[in-house]
Amino acid sequence: MAFLSRIRRFNRNNASTLRRSPLSEMSGALGDLGTLLPLMITLAVNGSISLSTTLVFSGMFNLITGVVFGIPLPVQPMKAIAAAAIASHTSMRETMAAGSVTSIIVLVLSLTGLLQWFTRVIPVPVIKGIQIGAGLSSSSLPALPFCGRCLGSFPSPWITGFGPSRLSFCSLRRCAYPASPFVVILTDHLGFEHHHHHPHGPHHHHLPWFGIWQPYFVIPAWTEDAIGMGIAQLPLTTLNSVIAASALAADLLPDLPAPSVTALGTSVALMNLFGCWFGAMPVCHGAGGLAAQYRFGARSGASIILLGLFKVVLGLVFGETLFDLFGAFPHSLLGIMVVAAGLELAKVGQSLNHGASDLWETSVQQESRNPLRRHRDISDEERSERWVVMLMTTAGILAFKNDAVGFLAGMFCHWAYRIAEEMERRRLSPRSERTPLLSHSIGLTSWINYRAQINSANSSA
Repeated sequence: MAFLSRIRRFNRNNASTLRRSPLSEMSGALGDLGTLLPLMITLAVNGSISLSTTLVFSGMFNLITGVVFGIPLPVQPMKAIAAAAIASHTSMRETMAAGSVTSIIVLVLSLTGLLQWFTRVIPVPVIKGIQIGAGLSSSSLPALPFCGRCLGSFPSPWITGFGPSRLSFCSLRRCAYPASPFVVILTDHLGFEHHHHHPHGPHHHHLPWFGIWQPYFVIPAWTEDAIGMGIAQLPLTTLNSVIAASALAADLLPDLPAPSVTALGTSVALMNLFGCWFGAMPVCHGAGGLAAQYRFGARSGASIILLGLFKVVLGLVFGETLFDLFGAFPHSLLGIMVVAAGLELAKVGQSLNHGASDLWETSVQQESRNPLRRHRDISDEERSERWVVMLMTTAGILAFKNDAVGFLAGMFCHWAYRIAEEMERRRLSPRSERTPLLSHSIGLTSWINYRAQINSANSSA
């Protein structure tokens, strides 16, 4: 009953938000195109996924996500799998197997409670560092090639690049000004006009025509390469798509219940265990996509419900004839949208020492039974330690282009501080009050207590 009441609350909020600011919700729905379109188009051209099936299934997942979670939670490609599939021209069966491998592992972690425990052990500065690293990586690496390609593909990069950038970054300063739908329509129209006036060019495009979606069944190929791709995707999915996305939802939308990591992990697993058997692109949620859609105006699940309806209609009606439509989309605009989303995600680091979730304490007034939240005061030394841990995590991600390396760098830095603190405490305290050194630094005590709570709850039930 609690689940149904929460869904009813979310959908009342979706409807009221859409009535109050329809343009902002439509603008936010387009905020994550800079991540979706390049990977989806390239994978479809290489034969690694089915374009029409991806549109239909990802649109369905958008609809379900908007209804169940009630926030602008994206459905975006699994980037590590997509990058590996593009680089090696992986077959559709192997790509589907890679997505299934990641989903099976994430489902096991979610159902056993390991993912929830993992979240409790990871310190907030490490999570913030992962978010900043993801934001800066998306702003610097994929966006610049997209912006540069427009110089050779369009007669007026001032129109397709500089003009949209001015509109998009105006929206960074005023959320009430939803620029993305107007920029998308303008630049896509300019792209088609250019290709229409150059019909003999190497990239001649045609408008899509009716091509009804024809679903088919795909049996994954469990090769060594496919399993390796799935395992390589696992750190990015668990850290960025689940843990960081849950934390970011709580920061950006504090008035709505943030989805738990267990719910997000289960959602990622079920989406792929269903869609990958039909040739749909392996997908996940993500902190970057949430930041992008929030930055361009989305404040509820109505934005991705609108996006989902649009994608389902496109996939069902036009099918594979959509290659040319998406191919004409200007790379300059995609790059600009990626940069804007990355900057929004990187901004979460400013709340590390003021407003972060681990700095709030619950206090009870004597005159009232209602608990109040109070911000904890921290010393300058603790502020410095938190900044170092966060920056170490970000540096590892940027230096090695790997979320797992950044995560380990941040955790080692955090453990070093905790071990030094424990050694100093042991030096000053009596022998009888000393506790095992590694139990505090690595989280063994947290794991034991967490399992004990689960066992007691099961026995009482």
